[in-house]
Amino acid sequence: MAKQAGGNTARRVEALVRPIVEGMGLRLWDVVFEKEGPDWYLRVLIDRDGTMDTDTCAEVSHALDPILDEADPIPQSYYLEVGSPGLGRRLTRPEHYDAMMHQKIRVRLYRPDPAGRRELAGILTARDGDIITLETDAGPAQLALSAISMARLCDDEDLF
Repeated sequence: MAKQAGGNTARRVEALVRPIVEGMGLRLWDVVFEKEGPDWYLRVLIDRDGTMDTDTCAEVSHALDPILDEADPIPQSYYLEVGSPGLGRRLTRPEHYDAMMHQKIRVRLYRPDPAGRRELAGILTARDGDIITLETDAGPAQLALSAISMARLCDDEDLF
């Protein structure tokens, strides 16, 4: 399993790559800098309406290479990967919840909710500040984003 690290590095890189990605008509979903085994990976996750293809990922990678080389925001060696967040995309920012409104998501909580549940799945129906509403099989559930340890998009088989 990947070990999360490099939050400040990811934020620095995000500031550099966002204008390039958005200038190419794409959305920057996330920037993750993490260590796997002995190697560091800088993962730039891009999204757009419709299907993402490998040619688009390669174009973004080629556009980002000279920017990252010139700015040199990461002192150690790393591998750059540009890809799509995919079907099971993780929701890590408030704008991710906005983008996935009316979609099926699964959340895991740090602590059980008042009904004793640690995992919930349902249709994301609202976000008001730090509170999201999920329409679950047991009815609506309101959850604080700060109470969610993991959230991701899911499909029908994954829902309940």
